[in-house]
Amino acid sequence: MFNVENIRKDFPILSRKVNGKDLVYLDNAATSQTPKQVIDVIVDYYSNYNANIHRGVHALSQEATDKYEQARHKIQAHFNAKHAHEIIFTSGTTHSINLVANGFTSILKPEDNIIVSALEHHSNIVPWQMLCERTGAQLKVIPMNQAGELIMSQYDNLLTENTKLVFVNHVSNALGTINPIEYIIEKAHQVGAAVLIDGAQSTPHIKPDVQALNVDFYVASAHKLCGPTGQGMLYGKEDWLKKLPPYQGGGEMIAEVTFEKTTYADLPHKFEAGTPNICGGIAFGAAIDYMNSIGFEAIANYEHELLEYATAQLLQIEGLTIYGTAKNKTSVISFNLDGIHPYDVGTILDKLGIAVRTGHHCAQPIMSFYNIPGTVRASFAFYNTKAEVDALVLGIKKAKMMLS
Repeated sequence: MFNVENIRKDFPILSRKVNGKDLVYLDNAATSQTPKQVIDVIVDYYSNYNANIHRGVHALSQEATDKYEQARHKIQAHFNAKHAHEIIFTSGTTHSINLVANGFTSILKPEDNIIVSALEHHSNIVPWQMLCERTGAQLKVIPMNQAGELIMSQYDNLLTENTKLVFVNHVSNALGTINPIEYIIEKAHQVGAAVLIDGAQSTPHIKPDVQALNVDFYVASAHKLCGPTGQGMLYGKEDWLKKLPPYQGGGEMIAEVTFEKTTYADLPHKFEAGTPNICGGIAFGAAIDYMNSIGFEAIANYEHELLEYATAQLLQIEGLTIYGTAKNKTSVISFNLDGIHPYDVGTILDKLGIAVRTGHHCAQPIMSFYNIPGTVRASFAFYNTKAEVDALVLGIKKAKMMLS
């Protein structure tokens, strides 16, 4: 049975105070908190078997290697990848996207085009702009509507036989919109284009099946999934990963090195140059275990309940506007108070122990669409409560009274 009070006991940080108030942590879209089950794994690694992997014959190295590769298999199973070597460990979503963008430099031609959506985080815009600058390819944008949804009829019109890659986020970090990626993937494949899905914001709420989606690339970050920062993954279909050149050169990613020629290692090591974040990879696996022990269906149901409750409560505040009213969305609410800068609201909420995000959320095109400088963003996780929503509402009312 889902019991939020028992779950909260797994997170030591939720019992602390900020500015003399009980912490209300509502910045989960930026970084989720870490349960003791994952913290214990991190401590265990550095306390008992800290060693470099894949190269050593000694016991610590072998133990660390086994744990690291076990984590890869956990992630393979979670995302239902066909092969473990289709899971590439990276430093996070941004690293994963740049790896793919770099690889497409040798594939794109000036007459080609690639498609992004208006709902993207900067990390799923800038690498592709840089790719277009390198190759001469054209960047096209799927527009959005006032509800914060992509206009699929316009997407259909953008696709041509020269479209080589489509990349969209599964969920908007700024608005919480869940994009129709099944449709996007199917239509792209009809013209022979590959698809990369940014799963940074979806994976804390949704359990993607990459084979069922038939997606070519899917990327995610551990720190959105109750895991450590500086750790992420790239899923890529085996055929695509074999086509792409290595992203970085160095140790581990080689088969043989001479001064005349270097040959590269097989997958996944071809893309994992240098000493990796060993502890991070192992802890990522532990975080996946923890999330699955709660169950993604239970998480989704509870977070939807929180979203509906919070939306109803916030809309009762006069002068409050919510941005992003898509029919399908995750537990993210971006809002503003009339005539009050979002930073000022966030500052007062912080004094009350309430952690929210303010600004453009690395999604400036979205803010430009709404003609606003930014928003206050409250993002909820499965360990948040309705009482914390009530505290947020009271905090906003206080901020409004002080700043009006």
